[in-house]
Amino acid sequence: MTDRRGRIAGRRTVGALLAGLLLAAACAAPDDGAAPESTARGVRAVLDRRAAAVLHHDPDAYLAAVDPRATGLRTAQRRELDNLADVPLTSWTYQLTDVTEQGSDQVTADVRLRYRIAGYDAAPVSADRVLDLRRDRADGRWYIVGDRAAADGGGLLWQQGDVQVVRGRHSLVLGVGRTQEELRRIAGTADRAVPAVSGAWPRQWAGRVLVLVPHTVEDMAGLLGAPAANYRGIAAVTTARTGGPDRAPADRVIVNPQAYGMLGTLGQRIVLTHEITHVATRTSTSAATPTWLSEGFADWVAYRAEGRTAVQAAPELAAAVRRGDLPAELPTDEDFGFAGDSTRLARAYEGGWLACELIADHWGEEKLLAFYRAVGGHSGRDGAVEQAMQEVLATTPQDFTARWRESLRSLLG
Repeated sequence: MTDRRGRIAGRRTVGALLAGLLLAAACAAPDDGAAPESTARGVRAVLDRRAAAVLHHDPDAYLAAVDPRATGLRTAQRRELDNLADVPLTSWTYQLTDVTEQGSDQVTADVRLRYRIAGYDAAPVSADRVLDLRRDRADGRWYIVGDRAAADGGGLLWQQGDVQVVRGRHSLVLGVGRTQEELRRIAGTADRAVPAVSGAWPRQWAGRVLVLVPHTVEDMAGLLGAPAANYRGIAAVTTARTGGPDRAPADRVIVNPQAYGMLGTLGQRIVLTHEITHVATRTSTSAATPTWLSEGFADWVAYRAEGRTAVQAAPELAAAVRRGDLPAELPTDEDFGFAGDSTRLARAYEGGWLACELIADHWGEEKLLAFYRAVGGHSGRDGAVEQAMQEVLATTPQDFTARWRESLRSLLG
């Protein structure tokens, strides 16, 4: 879709993150003993020096960890450090998780990079990397000859180009390959969205948002470790980790510059308000929360102050209702698949929004908030909606679905 849609990427893509603040990395010994402890100590020493070099922005020290003969890698690594120059880091550490010998004086190291963005990450963010290293027999030191993302990991923004930084009142926008004017507009829209979210969701949350704006949708997919085809019509996603603790790294909103740029001012505001709602509600969202509720609630917040009619905000579902194709049930999780039919996806979002709108209109906004929290606080998916509907709304899923279908007929028919 190209109108306004985003979705919690954190249900698929999890950003785990930790950190230390000072110059050295806290490195753990490898678990399986595949390489001698002396080798692990040598590799950890390289990582310690490399972490300190990043925080000091010391190119010479950073490149000292790279094999002098690996000229291409040295060029790429120097460029990567330069790209990081304006990013406000408060920590950067490496944890060595495994070392495997690949032959005489050669090893492969599994490494967890942990970093924290100043003012936004309550705890460090992590990214799994794989490093190839060679030991120089002349000086006995280990040197990096290869650096790549782990099989299940995404890329890093500063590997895609020079990171431009724009600070808003409630936002920090990091962009690559985009103009300062564009990034300032995004920061301004986010700054307007954050108070709107706080007004609809009065529970405590950070009250600020970190937005990443890569150059292309392919770069966006690279950050998420997923195919670009999944995101071509998606204006933005959130790397929200559902049910995470209060002291978790800040969720990132990642913008698809092509789809987002096709929207008008209203559409862009709705997209960012929707995504920032996912950031605010993360600790009250869990595996028990059905997608229709999490996505419908985010849309409810986004539309709450916009004055849009149901037909304007739900055109695909309105068209279906007018031709007699009234949904028999609330949208399923599968209806929200990125790679599926875009019309089905639009109808799922619209149906979830109108379900939340129904609760707010019939039972009241406080009941909608209480219902959302009650579902997310359940121990598992089974019975979560049923119990919350009974305890909070004094109804059943069957009665609620019937009321929802009648509201679709009334509002959209």
